[in-house]
Amino acid sequence: MAATIRVHETGGPEVLTLEEVTLGAPGPGQVKLRHTAIGLNFIDTYFRSGLYPPPNGLPFTPGNEAAGVIVQIGEGVSGFKPGDRVAYGSALGAYCSERIMPAAPLVKLPDSIADETAAAMMLKGMTARYLLRQTHKVKAGDTLLVHAAAGGVGQILCQWATHLGATVIGTVGSAAKAEIARNCGAAYVVNYSEENFVERVRDITEGALCDVVYDGVGQATYPASLDCIKPRGLFASFGNASGAIKDFSLLALSQKGSLYATRPTLFTHISTRDDLLANARDLFEVVASGVVKIPVNQRYRLSQVADAHRDLEARRTTGSTVLLP
Repeated sequence: MAATIRVHETGGPEVLTLEEVTLGAPGPGQVKLRHTAIGLNFIDTYFRSGLYPPPNGLPFTPGNEAAGVIVQIGEGVSGFKPGDRVAYGSALGAYCSERIMPAAPLVKLPDSIADETAAAMMLKGMTARYLLRQTHKVKAGDTLLVHAAAGGVGQILCQWATHLGATVIGTVGSAAKAEIARNCGAAYVVNYSEENFVERVRDITEGALCDVVYDGVGQATYPASLDCIKPRGLFASFGNASGAIKDFSLLALSQKGSLYATRPTLFTHISTRDDLLANARDLFEVVASGVVKIPVNQRYRLSQVADAHRDLEARRTTGSTVLLP
């Protein structure tokens, strides 16, 4: 029997229910995986609340990211065997102790990456990788604004972008989170609970503004984020932590300097096996080398997942959080 979190109706954290599920054998192209650690991400709350509809309807099991050990492989699976340590960041259904899933989203873990680290970084780290290397190919001399710089993706963005030679301005909501952002390499940190981040960006850049704004916050930082971008710069909106942006204005992009805007997702950047492996390889390299550190600052038992969601949505967490089966 596998301990599994199920959502029978969308809503608040209270809809997350713990159930025991009987698993069979993996089918063609599938593996049976025993989880050792499960990642917690804001996208999980979007599925739980109904903001993102689950692809196969209700009921469903949330979670997109985990690490574990392969127990059994199905017919036609190549490149994996029982006992392999693996991780994934893009397969809905992670909130469970064991699962049967397609082998395609899995990547083997190198010995240098611990299970908790992998579970805490696959979705967030691969998101940071495509944002920095594909959405905008960050180079030395770029100036970036990273919202929620003390969050899971934000900390990785700050560390990796600084390593690439960019100047990072991070926004945070408290003095404690400001210290975290600085420790992750943000050259400047703006506490938006006390300061106007648009005015501070103008002061810091002496009016030159930023090449890119990386915004995982959404409603609370729009449209002010557009006022932080230099002409022909990029607004990369990759999350909705404060709610989805409403009434987005294409005309505003022209009025504020022929700006570009994109709403990318991880899933389209790792839709092929080659893209997935390239993304994961780059992520493993910067983590194993120490360029990017993945702090696991909160741990909850799988049975405490509702509390984990409450803390995440209340901004009481920093860095990464894992659920332990």
